[in-house]
Amino acid sequence: MGDKRREKHKNPPHQPVWIYGRHAVAAALANPARKIRRVAATKNARDWLEKHGADPAVTAKFEDLRPDAIDRLVHAGAVHQGIAAQVDDLPRARLKDACSPTEFGRPVMVLDQITDPQNIGAIFRSAAAFGARAVIVQDRKTPPLSGALAKAAAGAIETLPCIRVVNIARALDGLQGLGYFCAGLAGEAKNDIAALPSQPLALVMGAEGAGLRKLVAETCDGLFRIPIAAGVESLNVSNAAAISLYEAARPR
Repeated sequence: MGDKRREKHKNPPHQPVWIYGRHAVAAALANPARKIRRVAATKNARDWLEKHGADPAVTAKFEDLRPDAIDRLVHAGAVHQGIAAQVDDLPRARLKDACSPTEFGRPVMVLDQITDPQNIGAIFRSAAAFGARAVIVQDRKTPPLSGALAKAAAGAIETLPCIRVVNIARALDGLQGLGYFCAGLAGEAKNDIAALPSQPLALVMGAEGAGLRKLVAETCDGLFRIPIAAGVESLNVSNAAAISLYEAARPR
């Protein structure tokens, strides 16, 4: 039964997915590359969208549903804020197109087997806030850009290219070929993050607990650590990503 329940909420590739939350849906509506199939909303949510710039001619087409009816459209426990949209996946981004030409202060985020939707969504939000070029993820290890992930991203998945790759180490080779310095974040590194070089950067983050895989760490041009108090084992990966993005964007 447990396996069937988990399978029920998987989003097969190229199938419509649900996103929810006011900021996530507003960003999807504003994205011309996003195909919207269906939107269900309460009156309060429609009013909020119109107050924040949504076209009343568009919101008039929404299905008028109560919160409990929207509950049944999305996964159990979803905090949908009175609105949910069924959408198609965005077109896939290509590494060379999204990451070239290089620019100092606009890093690329590379996520090595990070699987928690909330953490990935928070990283997208920080990456968009600090002007990152793109986020690279491992295709088979990353959940769909929908649901809790999209809500945590607060619209960033609509504006920041997501590049899904089969092999992270090969993606790093590709970034190095474009001129990026690939900086891996690792607690055991000798270099302080303040020592990041003054050149275009790819910031490589590993999963909490496991950290960077051996081959990924070896492919990086250097490993760097965020100095924290001795009594604290580590930072949440989304917090570490935000600090790293700030440091990468800081003028040298």
